[in-house]
Amino acid sequence: MRVLVTGAAGFIGAALGERLLARGDDVLGFDNLNPYYDPRLKQARLERLQPHPNFSFVRGSLEDRTALNAAVSDFKPARVVNLAAQAGVRYSLENPQAYIDSNIVGFVNVLEACRHAHVEHLVYASSSSVYGANRKLPFSVDDNVDHPVSLYAATKKANELMAHTYSHLFGLPTTGLRFFTVYGPWGRPDMALFLFTRRILAGEPIDVFNHGRHTRDFTYIDDIVEGVIRALDHVPGPDPDYDPMATTPGSSSAPYRLYNIGNHQPTELLRYIEVLEDCLGRKAERRLLPLQPGDVPDTFADVESLRRDVGYAPSTPIEVGVARFVDWYRTFYASS
Repeated sequence: MRVLVTGAAGFIGAALGERLLARGDDVLGFDNLNPYYDPRLKQARLERLQPHPNFSFVRGSLEDRTALNAAVSDFKPARVVNLAAQAGVRYSLENPQAYIDSNIVGFVNVLEACRHAHVEHLVYASSSSVYGANRKLPFSVDDNVDHPVSLYAATKKANELMAHTYSHLFGLPTTGLRFFTVYGPWGRPDMALFLFTRRILAGEPIDVFNHGRHTRDFTYIDDIVEGVIRALDHVPGPDPDYDPMATTPGSSSAPYRLYNIGNHQPTELLRYIEVLEDCLGRKAERRLLPLQPGDVPDTFADVESLRRDVGYAPSTPIEVGVARFVDWYRTFYASS
């Protein structure tokens, strides 16, 4: 297939690009390489893709409708995976406009481009952040998510609503994936695992919010990519069991689906830190702090619908995933 991957220099996008190329797909990467975090890491990810003859790259922003439309028109993708977005919960408190530009304006540009190019299937990144103030665990796609606690979360919920509209009005098949705390080699420097590793190795204290008592459904990158590809290959149609008198958010009379994609095994942050300490062979000095604004106490993904529909089966325990990250981190930063 010909697959357009937006956010191709990002953590998930680059890993997905590698897997698609390995199975023989033609991949066009689209990314603006913005400086939200070190662009050198993004460039290093890209350099792993660029030698492949079936990979091409366009530098551009989703907000640049002309550039995006030109990329879609020239490449003519059969399917699109939209992973480009302004990421980060806490940064949305500082710079809300960035989230509107990228995640709202940018996403409608993606929808319009897919609509006019008659793309077979759009898979897009949502987030576990949409569950916001919900406390019922595990989080299910059948739950109401009308109480976001960050603008980032609100933009991701908006993406789901926008996608449904295009599926309903124009028959565009769309699948939204609510990602749960992705980690692993080549990960994002603003995420806890990266921050903790850097500080522990430097002999600096780590900030442990909520006194380390909150839980996260940490999901290893390889499991995530496997799930994304399975979803991409499973083009949704109208749900024959959809009941307009008893609606659920996860499916529709339109060709639209929504899934959680997580590990289905929440881990307390303190345990995550202990595993990291074991891998590094060093103990952390912990600075215990209250929960940050915009954060939620717990996340736990109900992934049963993704298992049922595409055979998704995450299999990487945190002990294995964190060890692989530490090995990569030591190697990458020893050579940079």
